[in-house]
Amino acid sequence: MGVRASPIPEAPTERVVALDSGPSDEELVARALDGDAWAEEALYRRHVRRVTDAAIRVLGRSGEAEDVVQETFLTVFSRLDTLRDAALFDRWLLRIAMNRVRGRLRKRKVLRALGLDRTVDDVTLERFAAIATPPDVRAELARIDAVLSRLAPSHRVAWVLHEVEGFSLPETASACDCSLATVKRWIQRAKSQIDEHLGEAR
Repeated sequence: MGVRASPIPEAPTERVVALDSGPSDEELVARALDGDAWAEEALYRRHVRRVTDAAIRVLGRSGEAEDVVQETFLTVFSRLDTLRDAALFDRWLLRIAMNRVRGRLRKRKVLRALGLDRTVDDVTLERFAAIATPPDVRAELARIDAVLSRLAPSHRVAWVLHEVEGFSLPETASACDCSLATVKRWIQRAKSQIDEHLGEAR
């Protein structure tokens, strides 16, 4: 089952186009390593929207997503010299972001088990539905949100990236830092739990 949520508003088009038509990630990484502050800013502006979209969809909480994005870019720029292939900057960036997202989800499960997780998800699939969405569809999205909250962190990340964000299987596997076979298995397990829950509700 695929779910396509409405996107977060894009950054100004002219700024995005200017960056996309400018130096490659590889060139920007090289310049950033030489101390070029503009190159760092260009890398940030080019990729921040995609990282934010992915983090906010998986976590379902805008505040946590903002923290993850800040932490991710701080980590990336402090470890830029460890990147083996600068042409793969975007994959490396997402891998770091999703690793932090999984850490947040694991912590959330522990806090929930202890009755200490009182933060409300403010970016759920149901809340992203268009105003004209029929009540029965909204109810189904709310049920999917409930299942997502109980999924293993890796399964949740894989399913949301592939089914909601539209990442290809290879892109999802790269972001999850696992093999293609493993990410397929995680997505299938998430789908099975969602389908089972929706079936019980009908």
